[in-house]
Amino acid sequence: MALMFFAETIRAYRQRDPAARSYLEVVFCYPGLHAVAIHALSSFLWQQRLYLLGRLISHIGRFLTGIEIHPGARIGRRFVIDHGMGVVIGETAEVGDDVYIYHQVTLGGISTQPGKRHPTIGNNVIIGAGAKVLGPIPVGDNARIGANAVVVGPVAAGTTVVGIPARPVEHGRAGKPQCEAYGTPADPSLDPLLQELDTLRTELAELENRITRLAGERV
Repeated sequence: MALMFFAETIRAYRQRDPAARSYLEVVFCYPGLHAVAIHALSSFLWQQRLYLLGRLISHIGRFLTGIEIHPGARIGRRFVIDHGMGVVIGETAEVGDDVYIYHQVTLGGISTQPGKRHPTIGNNVIIGAGAKVLGPIPVGDNARIGANAVVVGPVAAGTTVVGIPARPVEHGRAGKPQCEAYGTPADPSLDPLLQELDTLRTELAELENRITRLAGERV
């Protein structure tokens, strides 16, 4: 079972990362894969109530890979961490199958109280570099979280969110979407922040025209 789990993960890296030229390169040169392998061991120890040993193995994994995955976190199949440095996944985080995340992503908590504190990530989700997903919130299947977004509320299935705080770009995407690098749509006109800026520019131009007309009427 464990061999199948890692074989699937190695294959996922090879298929989804065009920079991966061979399976051996993935095995020896991809810290995300190493972090997942170390987490499997630390998680097993955690489940056996060997909490200190589990945390110690997790800490060694953080030192070796730059990726911090708490042994209590639940990780799905074919989980790909691209580049990986600075990734933090908290104790009560849950990650579904076929999830793809980039460097400096945080699946963090906003409460110091015991219990569920971290996000639940659905299947086939992409989380862009630098994104922060905070609190015990769900992120639905096939969702996309753009680079540097800060997500503090639920994300519906099939939705792309960008910005601070993150807001949806589009809703209700049917079926399994194609991969979007860094979770960000290629069309910048879909960015809600850019749309608001365009609206403000239009309103400012209209105000300037009105002021010019009023000044002309007084003369």
